[in-house]
Amino acid sequence: MNFRSGCPIASALDIVGDKWSLVIIRSMVMGATSYSDFLKTPEKIATNILAERLRRLELAGLILQAQARRGSIRGTYALTPKGAGLIPALQALGQWGEQNIPGRWKCPDRFNAARPEDFPR
Repeated sequence: MNFRSGCPIASALDIVGDKWSLVIIRSMVMGATSYSDFLKTPEKIATNILAERLRRLELAGLILQAQARRGSIRGTYALTPKGAGLIPALQALGQWGEQNIPGRWKCPDRFNAARPEDFPR
């Protein structure tokens, strides 16, 4: 991957700073594992964008795709330890959004209780 600078924040944003990547990882923290699970999120990601983001996240080492089940064309997805390492940052973003953006729903307790070590691979 080409990074725009040596800054760790800018480099992290080069990987996950688009509109969808962190939403996909949030969905995985909440239990999404299949392509159809991601399509059911309230944000309504388009299939072409979802496929591309899943590919990018896998290439970056944040998620793994398991073999497709027999009779299925798509596999299941799981966070890697590197991807699970983003959980505290996602929780901090959620807390910031709750406190600073009126009318947002509260992050579920299950999300706030998640820890990177809950997602071994």
